[in-house]
Amino acid sequence: MEKEAAATNENTSLFPLFAASTGTQQISSTTAATTTTVSPPEWLCNTSFTTNLSVINDTVSSLQKDHARTESDQEEDDSSPQRPQLKPPPSSASYELLEEEDEVYSHSDSDVDSGSERKTKKRKEKPYKKKKNRRKRSRGEDADVHVGSRKSNVRAWADSHTKPAKDYYFDSHGDADNLVYGSLYRMDVPRYKPYNHTKLSAMDFHGLYRFNRRSTMFDRDDDIDALDVKLKSNGRYWSGKYAALEFQKNLKRLRLVAPKQHVLDGSDDYIPFSDTKLSQEGVDRGSISKASLVEESWEDEVLRKSREFNQLTRENPHDEKVWLDFAEFQDRVAKMQPQKGARLQMLEKKISILEKAVELNPDNEELLLCLLKAYQSRDSTDMLIGRWEKVLMGHSGSSKLWKEYLHVVQGEFSRFKVSDMRKIYAHAIQALSTACSKQFRQVYQNAKASSLDPAIVQLELGLVDVFLSLCRFEWQAGYQELATALFQAEIEFSLFCPSLLLSEHSKLRLFEHFWNGNGPRVGEEGAVGWSSWLEKEEETRQKTLKEEETLHDDERGGWTGWSEPLPKFTKTDKSPANATDDNVASEELQDEFENEEIKQEDDTEALLKQLGIDVDTGPNSDIKDTSTWIRWSEEESLRDCKQWMPVHGESDGISQSVGTPDREDDEQFLRVILFEDVSEYLFSLRSEEARLSLICQFIEFFGGDVSKWICTNSSSCTEKILSMEVLPNSIVRNLSLTGNGLVFLLGNTSDHSKQTDVMKFLRNAILLCFTAFPRNHILEEAALVAEELSVTRMDSSTPCRALAKYLLKSDRQDLLLCGVYAQREAASGNIDHARRVFDMALSSIDGLPLHLQSNAPLLYFWYAEAELANSYGNTQESSPRALHILSCLGTGPKYYPFEHKPSGLQLLRAHQGFKEKMRTVQSAWVRGVVDDQSIALICSAALFEELTTGWAAGIGVVDEALTMVLPERRRHSYQLEFLLNYYMRMLLRHHKQSSSSKLWESISQGLQVYPCSPELFRALVEISHRYATPNKLRWMFDDYCYKKPSVIVWIFALSFEMSRGGSHHRIHGLFERALANESLRKSVILWRTYIAYEIDIACNPSAARRIFFRAIHACPWSKKLWLDGFLKLNSVLSAKELSDLQEVMRDKELNLRTDIYEILLQDELVS
Repeated sequence: MEKEAAATNENTSLFPLFAASTGTQQISSTTAATTTTVSPPEWLCNTSFTTNLSVINDTVSSLQKDHARTESDQEEDDSSPQRPQLKPPPSSASYELLEEEDEVYSHSDSDVDSGSERKTKKRKEKPYKKKKNRRKRSRGEDADVHVGSRKSNVRAWADSHTKPAKDYYFDSHGDADNLVYGSLYRMDVPRYKPYNHTKLSAMDFHGLYRFNRRSTMFDRDDDIDALDVKLKSNGRYWSGKYAALEFQKNLKRLRLVAPKQHVLDGSDDYIPFSDTKLSQEGVDRGSISKASLVEESWEDEVLRKSREFNQLTRENPHDEKVWLDFAEFQDRVAKMQPQKGARLQMLEKKISILEKAVELNPDNEELLLCLLKAYQSRDSTDMLIGRWEKVLMGHSGSSKLWKEYLHVVQGEFSRFKVSDMRKIYAHAIQALSTACSKQFRQVYQNAKASSLDPAIVQLELGLVDVFLSLCRFEWQAGYQELATALFQAEIEFSLFCPSLLLSEHSKLRLFEHFWNGNGPRVGEEGAVGWSSWLEKEEETRQKTLKEEETLHDDERGGWTGWSEPLPKFTKTDKSPANATDDNVASEELQDEFENEEIKQEDDTEALLKQLGIDVDTGPNSDIKDTSTWIRWSEEESLRDCKQWMPVHGESDGISQSVGTPDREDDEQFLRVILFEDVSEYLFSLRSEEARLSLICQFIEFFGGDVSKWICTNSSSCTEKILSMEVLPNSIVRNLSLTGNGLVFLLGNTSDHSKQTDVMKFLRNAILLCFTAFPRNHILEEAALVAEELSVTRMDSSTPCRALAKYLLKSDRQDLLLCGVYAQREAASGNIDHARRVFDMALSSIDGLPLHLQSNAPLLYFWYAEAELANSYGNTQESSPRALHILSCLGTGPKYYPFEHKPSGLQLLRAHQGFKEKMRTVQSAWVRGVVDDQSIALICSAALFEELTTGWAAGIGVVDEALTMVLPERRRHSYQLEFLLNYYMRMLLRHHKQSSSSKLWESISQGLQVYPCSPELFRALVEISHRYATPNKLRWMFDDYCYKKPSVIVWIFALSFEMSRGGSHHRIHGLFERALANESLRKSVILWRTYIAYEIDIACNPSAARRIFFRAIHACPWSKKLWLDGFLKLNSVLSAKELSDLQEVMRDKELNLRTDIYEILLQDELVS
């Protein structure tokens, strides 16, 4: 009996639920209750308490038989079926710890009273007990004590026979004990079993989960569900110990290598399934072996990758991607190096790899750029500039290299000066222009160019991009008149050149005559173009010569009247005495003028001294009030806004007197742009694509609205977005879903009078360009929009109606002009007038030439879109009208005005007609011919199917069309980008019927092809508002910012966070991550937004001050950024600092239009 009692006492230590102080009787009674056939109490309903442990022990021992051969003797003892139960641990240790912590973990009803007494006792010994328990847990003593009982708020075990009141419980607060004990509570870990045992058995289970023996193998004396004591004492996977272990280079990691699949004969007849059956066969045949699990450390991976890259570069020495991946791998290795010396060593290795790549591929621009960026991380500025100059000497015809070099030099604060940048731009434009001319002569030596070579077109497009960069640079540096004059000069020089066979030098001399003349230039009232002006000048000169000859013939014979002869002494003979007298008189006159100037200067200095301003002490040294600098910056900003148009030297009434000009005349002289200021930047363009690019970018530069004409992936669009100082209207419209926080921060509200003047200037320029680009609907729409913005009257008629009628009178066969004009009427709400214009244009298609009839799909599509977008008239009438328009397009060339809804037969014919037209489009796309007309036809067919069959059929038409073209071809086509945007708009219109997975898939695929598209990011935000949480959209923005960073992505991410009231830490992180990028660091708009956010939202002027100094160091050319410091940071910048800032602006040669003494004089006059 004593042995049985002792055994009973030992067995109860497996689950120590009661304190030792409760007495032997309670323990024995509990033991008796558990051994009888009576149903166990509720707290013992879990199978872990009732299951025969020998069965579990046998199962575990059989699974670990191969792995534990070194402990075969102990394994045999553990797996013997004669052993009924596990050997319990010593009871003394368990009972000792239970007395201290039983009140925390035991919640049985029988211990409530005793628990309260122990709590009172524990409060007195709390400090000592805590230290003691902490020491015990750190030593790993009695680690099984916390796995005994269940929490009080969970009333039944998961597999209890008793049905709980609720099927599940929410744990909203978490369990702090997980951190205390370094593990999860064992009864909170869910039980599970493998779903497909065949797949699991196929894996090498012991190899896949091979850990340390002491931390992975279960002790045979412990419960099988309990975690190992040593594992819990060492910490879990997220502990500091294992986090530090992850950074060790010799840590072995498992890498699963998929077995190579052998291609079977006759695989063209069927597609084999790679499912469970094949995997089972592979397992049975031993196809998955231990060799498929490779165990290697980081150092092993570096060696393996290096061997692979060395082999690839030897086998494919001219593969650009292999060399770039090899160089990128060196960056990954460098990030793992904690020492700076090791990172520099990896940088040297990367440079040597790229030097070898450039040696084998000397004409590869990507490898050259990668090598020069690596040099930038190592070399000094002077050495880096020398390397760039050496590279550009050998690749002077590469616009990509010139652009990157200009970015590098422009961002160097210590070397930056406006005059130096102008010289570099002049070198770049002259080098690229020479390369274009040289390649043109090589390709077309004898034959006349019917169509230019694509390489020449790309060269000229790159040349136009560099020229636009120059104009943006001049405008942002404060030289707005020079930027405008550069546009005027280049447009005149390239588009309106006289049709004469002249060399480039003779052409420049002839253009100098035009520039110095009084004739109006592009954009000015009365401008006719260089060629027409030259013809008029020649006619005037010939007319003058004829008049002089006629007058000379009349003077030859006949009496002309009496005349008094001059006296002898009045003859113009020049004696030495008279010459000396004349010299003396001129010297005296010059001395008088000099004396007058000195006197006026003395008077000015005296006046300034009377005002308390000492000129000798240096400029700005006596200004101690920041309000003076605030007024100066406001006046400077106002003049920058108004003074953007260059002034003619003679025609604008500038004073030409000998005396000293006043302040207004002095400003007018400074605004005169001479021929010498623009002559170094002029070049000729031969391709229509480059000329159209110049005009369209000119319109966008001055704030005009241009329809889609270029892909967002193009270099022109990328440069334009990167150099933004304010948000253009096209991006502001797409940011409407995320609020206008960024617009308010940047203060995009411009002066209305300036906008009116600029729009008139644009309208005049575009109208003049119609002579070079006749019947171009992109320019026609831009002209009508500029006319609307320039007209200030408010009446019922459309502002551009008069201009449109004037243009249609000059060319009545211009169908696209009719369509553009009708679209403007419909946008203004005049749908009836728009219908009349559309009907007139479509009814006259039959009598036009074939090349004009090809534009009919555009006209039909615009008409149908205008009907469906009409919300002012009868919406029930718009849908039948649109269906009638599309039916006429599908059935044939003849158009009939709308009378009634089309019949079923007409719809069937239109359906068949669209099928035939789609086959024609497909054959044209196979040949690479993708134009606006084919895109309009596909959109019309999709719209027809949407109105007749349903939304799914319409979306299917566009989806099928997009699959015709490979993504690489789509990447550079603005027509296909428009088609994708139209496809997304159709999906969003029917988002309730469509599945969310279809929306997410389409938007993700679109952003992979066009990662800088504002329309796609707008669609992403709209989809996320309906089907996703804000955190998912944040995750997606972070993903795009990491993979393909661009200004557009960061602007949308920042705008979303500000509209949602995101945390300051999140917004700060977005700004810092964006500006950490090497290319985005040159974005002025990101810096300006960051400063405005710190001032207006975060209300942290000191942080804004630090950001401002970082900004002007990264973008020293932006005058608007410098003025932000005066206008927004005057509360944290002293007058001395503001004075120093102005001095630095002068040193950098930024254009300052206002003298600080003018503000002081104004203050003195007011006082």
